[in-house]
Amino acid sequence: MSFSNSMFTGLIETTGTVERRAARAAGQALRCATPLAAELAPGDSIAVNGVCLTVVTADAAGFDVEVSPETLRVTSLGAAAPGTLVNLERPLRADARLGGHFVLGHVDAVGRVAGIKDQGDHHWVDIEFPAAFASSLISKGSVAVDGISLTVAALEADRFGVQIVPFTWAHTALRARQPGDTVNLEGDVLGKYVARLLKGSS
Repeated sequence: MSFSNSMFTGLIETTGTVERRAARAAGQALRCATPLAAELAPGDSIAVNGVCLTVVTADAAGFDVEVSPETLRVTSLGAAAPGTLVNLERPLRADARLGGHFVLGHVDAVGRVAGIKDQGDHHWVDIEFPAAFASSLISKGSVAVDGISLTVAALEADRFGVQIVPFTWAHTALRARQPGDTVNLEGDVLGKYVARLLKGSS
C-alpha cells in the first residue's frame, strides 16, 4: 500500500487486466495492462481494486507496481492471477467534484462474494465479511468493494447486500466476479473516526 495521503472517490475510471506478476525478495511486482497507463508516470498513486499503490514504471500499454508483503497479506491482490480484471482509479484532484465517498485505498478487510442474482438489468451481490469489519457497516451507509463506492442495501450479522446499477456492472470488474471470489473492503472513513471517538469516550 502506498504511504502517500492520496484520496479516492470510489468512482472507477476504468478497468485493467493483470498481465503478469513476479516474486521479489520481499513482496511481488505486478503489471497491469490498460490504456490509462498512457496518462501515468512513475511515482503516481493508483488504486488497484481499492488498494492504493505507487506506479514504478508506465508506458502506453500498461504500468508496473510493487506490492509489499503486508499488502499481499491483508488484501485480495495476492489472489490476482494473470488475466484477472481489476478496477482502476487515480487520486481525487483538489478541484474535482466528489461523486462517491471518501476512499483512502487502505483496505480494512477481505470479504467473499456469497452470491450474485440478476434483477432485470440490475444485479444484487451478497458479500460475506469478517466479524471485525461489522463496526464499519451501517444500513444505507457507504462501503468500498474492490474500490467501488457502493451503498449497503441490506445488512446481516456476517454479510451485506448491494444492488449494482447497469452502468457500474458494465464499467467495473464486478461483472467478472463469481461466488467464492475474494474482494477488498474499506469502510467509510468518516464513520471509522466517529466509531473511534465513541469508543474512546466510553
